[in-house]
Amino acid sequence: MKRLATAIIVLPLLILFFLKASHAFFTAFVLFLIFLGLCEFYRMALPERRLEGWIAAVAGTFLPLTYDAPLPFIVPLGLTSLVLCFSLLFLFRIKDVRRASGEIALIFMGFLYVPLLLGHLILLHDRPAGVQWIFLMMVIVMAGDSAAYYVGSSLGRTKLYPIVSPNKSVEGALGGLVGSVAGALIAKFTFFPMLTVADCVATALLLGVLGQFGDLFESLLKRSCGVKDSGTIVPGHGGILDRLDSILFAAPAAFYYAYFFFK
Repeated sequence: MKRLATAIIVLPLLILFFLKASHAFFTAFVLFLIFLGLCEFYRMALPERRLEGWIAAVAGTFLPLTYDAPLPFIVPLGLTSLVLCFSLLFLFRIKDVRRASGEIALIFMGFLYVPLLLGHLILLHDRPAGVQWIFLMMVIVMAGDSAAYYVGSSLGRTKLYPIVSPNKSVEGALGGLVGSVAGALIAKFTFFPMLTVADCVATALLLGVLGQFGDLFESLLKRSCGVKDSGTIVPGHGGILDRLDSILFAAPAAFYYAYFFFK
């Protein structure tokens, strides 16, 4: 009931925000999500490095702002600055020299996992029909997630990847892809008529598969860190990363499909 109540309250607000928000407000919203996601990631991965994790979360939040910079070297400049600064920070704040390489690797992993991937939402929103693309991605991921849950609960027999996620089944994964295709077709005939049927099938399969991989990858991270949920900020749903795990992998694919294939 808590999960359902949260969805009933949050989804209409998100839809209204996506419809009305300017690109600047949308960018600020994504940056806020990135900050929360980085805080959760570093809290899971580096619980004994709270200060460094908080500093990395603040610094990494602004990485996507370099994507639209007019100068071509701004992106490598931003990444280089992060690498140098945090390499020096950990060099002079050693706690256990045997764990230092793993800790700094996790800091850099956070930059690649959250802002690098989720920042593609900002690029996608700025494309022609960007709002429709955001909604399409959400519909594909959410329809696939719902279909996978119900098909897996009722028909699931064959374990998909038990070492990472014991409850997921092959039947649920296939049902999720069918749900993603159905969601994309519904999008075409409701709010995104410019899509062709081929676009619907291609985006549904691409984003649907990557969304499921994103879910599995976050499960791998949580199991590796020994936590059940990435956080508690979303009542009944866990943390921000628990809600964005599929989006993190689907957003870059949606942007590059819209950029290279959608006319």
